[in-house]
Amino acid sequence: MTDEPTAEPHAGHADARTAPDQITARLRRLIQPVLPARFRSDIAVVPVVRLAGTIGLSTPLRPGLTLAGVAKTLDRAFAVPRARAVALVINSPGGSPVQSHLIFQRIRQLAAAKTVPVLAFIEDVGASGGYMLACAADEIVCDASSIVGSIGVVGGSFGFVGLMDKIGVERRLYTSGEHKAMLDPFLPVDPGDVERLKSVQREIHEHFIALVKARRGTKLTGPESALFSGEYWTGATALGHGLVDGIGELRSVLRGRYGDRVRMPLIAAERGWLARRLPGLSGTGPAVAADELLSALEARGQWGRYGL
Repeated sequence: MTDEPTAEPHAGHADARTAPDQITARLRRLIQPVLPARFRSDIAVVPVVRLAGTIGLSTPLRPGLTLAGVAKTLDRAFAVPRARAVALVINSPGGSPVQSHLIFQRIRQLAAAKTVPVLAFIEDVGASGGYMLACAADEIVCDASSIVGSIGVVGGSFGFVGLMDKIGVERRLYTSGEHKAMLDPFLPVDPGDVERLKSVQREIHEHFIALVKARRGTKLTGPESALFSGEYWTGATALGHGLVDGIGELRSVLRGRYGDRVRMPLIAAERGWLARRLPGLSGTGPAVAADELLSALEARGQWGRYGL
């Protein structure tokens, strides 16, 4: 029985298989220069989301930062095709620790799901809850004069006991539960109530500290006694403490990293047809005006803590 000669693979077979791919690649190179920038794979895209204002403080005419308000915007940013990163432009003095953490979590969830890096750019202020938002990024950049830090918890109220006595008004309050009227501004201060409030604040503060340590890790170089005291610094000093990774601004950093032709589309919140045409329709009347005034004063107080 004789052995049949085995056929040697023809060298042209591999070339034949790769020919369509080569033709496709060649066509892509020819067509790409005339395509609109948004369709070109050789031009980097970094969608930009602005997170500005006090966190959790929201009224019909003065919307603040809440998860409900920014969730769709974040979803759209992370859904941009071929995005090389997502940029967050942060300008916030903080506010609600809950809303700060909810927004932080949503950013991290989307970044993990899409495997897209996140870059944060702090403008005037990234303090307290604003710094928590920045910690959702893989890298934090700020201006040398930005206000950064304030890793702490603050709460406050007013006391009207003396005023009540002066104008002859009697406070009548009925509760079920020993501490239901805790820290009522029309009643004298109870030291036990103050300690209970401080206990809650300490717990929230510990969560904040753990979050910053988890996100910044060994980058933190400043003493913990200062970093987590609620103190804040300029961006230049914050860089030395490891709270940020660099000094710069959005356009220069992204162009230096991804090229001069990088696209930076701003992903803004969507507004309804009627809201776009009648922006003042969302609230009228004395009650709304009073609410807006109080909200404006509270927001002004938040910014004022940082000299702004």
